Amino acid sequence: MTATEHPYDVEATRNAADRAPDAGLLTGTAPAGEEGSRVRRVALTGAAGSLGSDVAPGLLELGYELVCIDRRAPEHPAGATWVRASVNDRPALAEAMAGCDAVVHLAGIPQEDDWEPIMTANIDGTQAVLETANRLGVRRAVLASSIHAAGFVPVPPDGERVPDDVVIRPNTFYGVTKAAVEALGSLYHDRYGMDVICLRIASRQARPTDTRMLSTWLSPADAVRLLDAALSPAATGFRTVWGVSANARSYLSPDGGAAIGFRPVDDAEAWAAELLAARTEPPAGSTDWNASFIGGVFCSPEPPRYAPPTADGQVR
Repeated sequence: MTATEHPYDVEATRNAADRAPDAGLLTGTAPAGEEGSRVRRVALTGAAGSLGSDVAPGLLELGYELVCIDRRAPEHPAGATWVRASVNDRPALAEAMAGCDAVVHLAGIPQEDDWEPIMTANIDGTQAVLETANRLGVRRAVLASSIHAAGFVPVPPDGERVPDDVVIRPNTFYGVTKAAVEALGSLYHDRYGMDVICLRIASRQARPTDTRMLSTWLSPADAVRLLDAALSPAATGFRTVWGVSANARSYLSPDGGAAIGFRPVDDAEAWAAELLAARTEPPAGSTDWNASFIGGVFCSPEPPRYAPPTADGQVR
């Protein structure tokens, strides 16, 4: 199998003609117009976060009805229902998710932090989302995992790809929590029959900012395409899928994404000359983290740490 999946029949993947022909156009298999098969109403946790803010407009454009759940909400929300709540507030979460066909769970601490807060936000929060979904009869969950769940996997030789279901080798407490997210997803599939797709998000940025991202970049537009595919009828069972764009230098397998109809468009190669010219060699005798492990500098003794938003919603 090309993705981590249990051996159930999988519906045919979406036709390539339904996919965006270029980076500027987000045509997709919109949920409206196909009775009983497409997800329509989606709960989106962490909707005010960096990734949530990137993907919500594109999902609305594709025809999804969004219930956006976050502790913060935009001053002028457009096109979606917003609920101000923590995912750890189970009664509020249940009220917000009632009537949804699926949940896309993006909420959590997105970088390294101390154990107690990151465990509460990322592990307890995910269990709350999955338990609430199961009790409400929401049969599909898309979970934001991370490349850092397997961050200490070595960068493979040229021409080789790291499979979607590579064994977990977390590089931080953050990576450990994302490994736990995947374990919870597997449990809720096996025990309760939910369809759970874990997206191992690589480097989701507006543009690649270092040479590692020539291999690991996920563009905002491709992130929308990835979520659209994960919400499709082809995405059944339990799977782990790399969240990465169509980078010419990618060392992450595209097979899991292709199996659910994910057809990325964008390529970091457009920035290759600029980034390679700006690259500096690490000091002699030191580890080149970005060239050694797929988790890059997060594998170092001092990984980037989370800076919570300030009162005005800005990230420090």
